[in-house]
Amino acid sequence: MDMSGLVSGAGGFIASAFVVAGYTMRTMIPLRIFGIITNVLLIGFSLVHHHYPVMVLHMILLPLNVYRLREMLQLVAEVKRSVNSDLSMAWLKPFMTERKCTTGEVLFYKHEQAEEMYYIVSGRYRLVESGIELPAGALVGELGMLSPSNKRTQTLECLEGGLVLSVTYAKVQELYVQNPEFGFYFLRLVSARLFQNLGRLETQLAESIAQASS
Repeated sequence: MDMSGLVSGAGGFIASAFVVAGYTMRTMIPLRIFGIITNVLLIGFSLVHHHYPVMVLHMILLPLNVYRLREMLQLVAEVKRSVNSDLSMAWLKPFMTERKCTTGEVLFYKHEQAEEMYYIVSGRYRLVESGIELPAGALVGELGMLSPSNKRTQTLECLEGGLVLSVTYAKVQELYVQNPEFGFYFLRLVSARLFQNLGRLETQLAESIAQASS
C-alpha cells in the first residue's frame, strides 16, 4: 500500500474513532466538542477522497454542533451569574412556553401533581393559602420538582390577566442530565430562593405579630 493509502486509512480510522467516542459520552458539552472535531475531520477526509455527500452532511452538522455548544455554555454561565447575583430565573426563558392567563383562573391547586414551573411576565398572581402576591419576574412551582411526592403545596390564582411562561420538570431534568454543572448550579439557585422565601415569610410574620400587639 502506498503512502497516500496509509494516510487515507489512518484518517478514516481516526474519524471513525471520534464518532464511536462521541456515542459513549452522556453529557452534552463534551459530546458537542467531540461532534465538532468529528465533523471537521470527516469534512477534510471527504474532501480529499471526493466523498461529497458525506462532506455536505458534516458541513451541515458542524454549525449545528457549534450552536448547541454555545447554547449550553451560555446556559451554564447565566445560571452561575444568577446564583452569585439576583437569583433570577430569566435564563430559563428560551426553554419555556407562553401561556395567557385570565382574571380568576387557577393555574394549579394545592395537593395536585406538580409537573411544571412558571415564570411570571405580566399580570397579578396570588398564592391563596399564604396570601402572598407574586410580582413580575417571580418563579413559582420550582419546589414541586424537588419534593418527594411532587405535590403542590399551595394554590396559585390569577388576580389580573397577564402572561406566564411555563417549563416542564422533564425539560429541566433533561438539561440537568445533559450537563451536571448546570444541575449543580440549578440546585444551588433553587436552595437560595427557598431561603429567600423563608426570610420573606419570617419578616411578614414578625410584622403581623407587631401589628397585632400594638
